[in-house]
Amino acid sequence: MELHLKGKTAVVTGASKGIGLAIVEGLAREGVKVVAGSRNTSPELDALAASHDVTVVAVDLSTPDGPESLIRQAVERHGRLDILVNNVGAAEPRTSFLEVSDEQWQQVFDLTFFSAVRASRAALPYLLQAEESSIVNISSINARLPFPMVVDYSAAKAALTNVNKALSEEFAPQGVRVNAISPGPVRTPFWTAPGAFADATATAAGTTPQEALDVVVPQSMGISSGRITEAHEVADLALFLASPVAGNITGAEIVIDGGQVKTL
Repeated sequence: MELHLKGKTAVVTGASKGIGLAIVEGLAREGVKVVAGSRNTSPELDALAASHDVTVVAVDLSTPDGPESLIRQAVERHGRLDILVNNVGAAEPRTSFLEVSDEQWQQVFDLTFFSAVRASRAALPYLLQAEESSIVNISSINARLPFPMVVDYSAAKAALTNVNKALSEEFAPQGVRVNAISPGPVRTPFWTAPGAFADATATAAGTTPQEALDVVVPQSMGISSGRITEAHEVADLALFLASPVAGNITGAEIVIDGGQVKTL
């Protein structure tokens, strides 16, 4: 399918690994000029920058000025902005709501929610000037399935899903489509990094992290397809929503979870 993305300019946050990296790669292969924002780069992101029109910007997106700086640098470099993908977010396994401090709540909201608010606020004046522009917010099924192990992250994603709809209501009539993707578990460092959720699940189940991801998580979470999602599958959906092919889709929240969510 021709997505008609060639020549457009995109900003992707949280771009050095996982879903963000997969989205950068997909956009770059479609001929999009990508400005990739992340606190740190990675060998994979550097390789994309060496082979495609990808600019890596080191930025702390959890700060009040970080998202605006990223958008400004993208526009200064390319003179326009057509696509914003708000992907950055983070969570740590929690053993109880009672252990999460005010500082930890603030850290999760700053990175997972306020980064998207600030990036969208900075980007919209430019998106409004472009034809067929769009914002894609990477939310989570935890926005609607709160889970004690990620209580703060779940709340931040619920806020993002809410703002996603509000932005669409205001800006879709002005030509900016705004949509959200809510993945279930995805094979990314969010799960696979040392000390992350695969390790926590493996410890609880008395198995290995690999077995936890391949067997325990799909079974215990009721994933109908029998497997977790791969990062490139979320990226493919993000590219479709960002493209003119999805020209009348706005205000949507599309779930990609292998059938984990059972409600209509």
